[in-house]
Amino acid sequence: MTQHTDLPSEALPATVREFLAAHVIRDADTSSSFLAEDAVIVDQDETFRGHKETHAFLRDAGAEFEYTTEQIGARRIDDTHWVVTLRLEGTFPGGVAALDYRFTLRDGLIADLVIANHPA
Repeated sequence: MTQHTDLPSEALPATVREFLAAHVIRDADTSSSFLAEDAVIVDQDETFRGHKETHAFLRDAGAEFEYTTEQIGARRIDDTHWVVTLRLEGTFPGGVAALDYRFTLRDGLIADLVIANHPA
């Protein structure tokens, strides 16, 4: 297994970079276009399956809050698995969070995305 840490954004696969760029500006239509039809997103133990549910999640998640997002880490696990750590700061409870976005790629699309708290 190859694992590189602290990769710059440009070292991430285009699919991951473009998904995150759209997700950060809350463009659910564009971010959804990088998901496989049967994609699964798990966010804090809640699971969304398929295009309809994942699109709704991307559209609605965090919509009630104002926040900024900064990439603070990234690593390659292997050819199909990547982890990007984002720091969010805003009006949500706690005000600051570090989240790991764990991507599984298949055929150039995101097949699975797990969003979880970054270990302290």
